[in-house]
Amino acid sequence: MPTPPPLLTAPELERSAVVANNTMNRERGLAGVNSYARELGLSPLAHLSSRPAAPSWLDLCSGEGRALREAAAVLPADAVLTGVDLVGPLVPIPAPPAVEEIIASVSAWTPTRTYDLVTCVHGLHYVGDQLGLLARAASWLAPDGLLLAHFDPESVRLADGSAAGRAVVAALRAAGFRYSARHHRIGLEGGRDVRLPFRYLGADPGAGPNYTGQPAVGSYYSPGPETNP
Repeated sequence: MPTPPPLLTAPELERSAVVANNTMNRERGLAGVNSYARELGLSPLAHLSSRPAAPSWLDLCSGEGRALREAAAVLPADAVLTGVDLVGPLVPIPAPPAVEEIIASVSAWTPTRTYDLVTCVHGLHYVGDQLGLLARAASWLAPDGLLLAHFDPESVRLADGSAAGRAVVAALRAAGFRYSARHHRIGLEGGRDVRLPFRYLGADPGAGPNYTGQPAVGSYYSPGPETNP
């Protein structure tokens, strides 16, 4: 049985070198080789353009917000495009009126509205309470909104260090999420209250590389009171 490492709280984790990853979504645009469309298997622009009015997109762990800026240049003026990132844009370029760039922890921040599209491109790899964020994000969706994120079940462990991925994926699917093991993508259609039967314990920033080849965070849980959004 593996020995669990010392676990960090959210503030401690966010000060670690692994989470302060300045390359996350810094150059990724809307379309092309290094793009949101390729990573998500869906064009955010096409999805938002299909909305009848005032399309809205929340991008968690948005980095420089390049994709949001590109979308703002094409979508209607009343579009609402919100990016949340722990570090925020490193290059101080004024954002278009439709784009709101928020520097905050996605583990603590909460929006005041719902969104047609919520994305998190490879951002969950650096979040301690991944399940808690997924549950909260489900409540941020419009009734017919779409959530898309990358998720690695191998990063989720029980208190004793044993793997919890299979049980976690089963619980997520029971709550309405769909998961593609091939693409490491998780999705949800329609905003809702999600409760998952795991209690968050803390995170390990020394978990090592995940399927992306980059160092990632290990998230530890115990079966217990359901997570609340």
